[in-house]
Amino acid sequence: MSDNILEEIFIKRSQQKRKTSPLNYKERLFILTQEKIAYYDFDSDKGKRKGLRGSVDLEKIKCVETVQPEPNAPQERMYAFQIIYDEGPLYIFAKTESIRAQWIKQLKKMVRFNRDLMQKYHPCFWVDGIWLCCQQEVKQAMGCKVLDGFTSQQSQRRGSRKPLPPTPTEEKPGRPLPPQPPEQPPPSTGMTVTAEYNYTPMTPQDLELRKDEEYTILEMCDANWWRARDKYGNEGYIPSNYVVEAEKGLEKFDWYCKNTNRSQAETLLKTENKDGGFLVRDSSKAGKYTVSLFSKGGGETGGSCRHYNICTTSQGQFYLAEKHNFSTIPELINYHQHNAAGMVSRLKYIVSNRVRPPSIAGLGYGVWEIDPLYLTFIKELGTGQFGVVKYGKWQGKHDVAIKMIKEGSMSEDDFIEEAKIMMKLCHQNLVQLYGVCTKQRPIYIVTEFLSNGCLLTYLKEGLKQHPTNVQLLEMCKDVSEGMAYLESQQYIHRDLAARNCLVDGNGTVKVTDFGLSRYVLDDEYTSSAGSKFPVRWSPPEVLLYCKFSSKSDIWAYGVLMWEVYTLGRLPYERLNNTEIVDQVSRGLRLYRPQLANEKVYSIMSSCWLEKAEERPTFQELASNVQDLLYELQ
Repeated sequence: MSDNILEEIFIKRSQQKRKTSPLNYKERLFILTQEKIAYYDFDSDKGKRKGLRGSVDLEKIKCVETVQPEPNAPQERMYAFQIIYDEGPLYIFAKTESIRAQWIKQLKKMVRFNRDLMQKYHPCFWVDGIWLCCQQEVKQAMGCKVLDGFTSQQSQRRGSRKPLPPTPTEEKPGRPLPPQPPEQPPPSTGMTVTAEYNYTPMTPQDLELRKDEEYTILEMCDANWWRARDKYGNEGYIPSNYVVEAEKGLEKFDWYCKNTNRSQAETLLKTENKDGGFLVRDSSKAGKYTVSLFSKGGGETGGSCRHYNICTTSQGQFYLAEKHNFSTIPELINYHQHNAAGMVSRLKYIVSNRVRPPSIAGLGYGVWEIDPLYLTFIKELGTGQFGVVKYGKWQGKHDVAIKMIKEGSMSEDDFIEEAKIMMKLCHQNLVQLYGVCTKQRPIYIVTEFLSNGCLLTYLKEGLKQHPTNVQLLEMCKDVSEGMAYLESQQYIHRDLAARNCLVDGNGTVKVTDFGLSRYVLDDEYTSSAGSKFPVRWSPPEVLLYCKFSSKSDIWAYGVLMWEVYTLGRLPYERLNNTEIVDQVSRGLRLYRPQLANEKVYSIMSSCWLEKAEERPTFQELASNVQDLLYELQ
């Protein structure tokens, strides 16, 4: 046909969507048009195209690249290339290098403006549950090699930005650059690290960490667990997020409170209730720092918190008061511990959040099957989709939440296989999966315990006072960053809502139950016609076609923001499910909550665009929320 751009007979490898699926290789006729790449059965004797076997819309393609041939590959499988889209890699084998180069060049040209193009890819094949290039066992894992040209494009974009003018001493509204954390070079074995927290070994193969002591890294066998040696010669596994490279950054100082936002800083300082109490935190402006200071002066009842940006001179020196410049931030803090120099008070007392260490990925290196004999059940927390959830202890000392899976509610074998992958997902805004108990029935899912419970209940009942706009937006920011991490791992939640987020004792919101809806066996829950289906959080493409993607998660995030700003009201509260499906498909959207200004509502509304591809990514949402948070401060 005239609209065909390219046409070629290739060998196609089966996509092995289940680890147990056998691999096969079949000749298919591939046809490239402006809209898609499709492949067909082909009668080689008659030279005729037969039935359509599959297709990929060009707008869904995230990467087109070569693939290194497998060892001892036959000649007909030497020139492989891959097309990456939502369902994974499509592997195609060309007859010659020139044919492969022609198709890759044409495809790259046609998809170069696609959203969600990948930054990294896997240069080798996914075979029998493992990536041959990096040995990762997660099919959705981010690639291990940066795409050629990506780094230079990024640096050109960054280099085109003008430097910001110096900011005033006390935080003022103003739009910062969107956060663009530089890609950190991978740490190397043999480096020296300092423990930020104490760690008591949970298994015989773990190594004890003592705060502020140094350790040598021997092996980085896992992103979350490193093998290390202490100064006495003992070796074992340590959680990687409990240590920081020695003599690097501010992490070694107790006054530096990493991952602490403005509201959390104020809570810490007011709880300590000491005049001159202070901490240093990351500013809302990427790459900058803020000093948060509590003062009982100024006539305000109970004291007040002030927030001062640490500014930089054109020569790269740091200052809080313009006449007092220092080469390093620690030198600046040391000076202001003895001199107020224009602030409401000198920095008298260090207030630290180091008491509460971060979550770890599992209960020891390689541990995912948990012995139920080590679990103690203390009290019931509630009943969820799969059964009763209880608060308990592991080994009598570690707080955990235990989901007791009601038999017949879950596709257990599939979930157990997936649990090993889910345990490797580790982020400060995700509820950590510690492990499972599968040797008995019912099976248990053991997770991190968060003392303030469900976000929905917290919005309705748990807030001690009327929340500020900053607090509400910080809740949304927490969820957006947790979801941006899931998005980077190519993981779809499918049931994002305030009821599926939890709040820790520090007020941080974490996303939970990501991906679990895939294993529900209840037809009422899994069918969009069922009464239990999350219709109120679903976009038109899910309601009409059950088409889930990261973009359907984006829609649900907009509804979650609406829940936050209405303090837990039911979306479309006056409509039943049937009416919602009809009216949302016709263009109905949730109204602007009273607590949300136009800028907040604009972010919500961007999540509810009719065309899924026009909705932002979670990375973009997190950046937009961060910008707005800075303006509110």
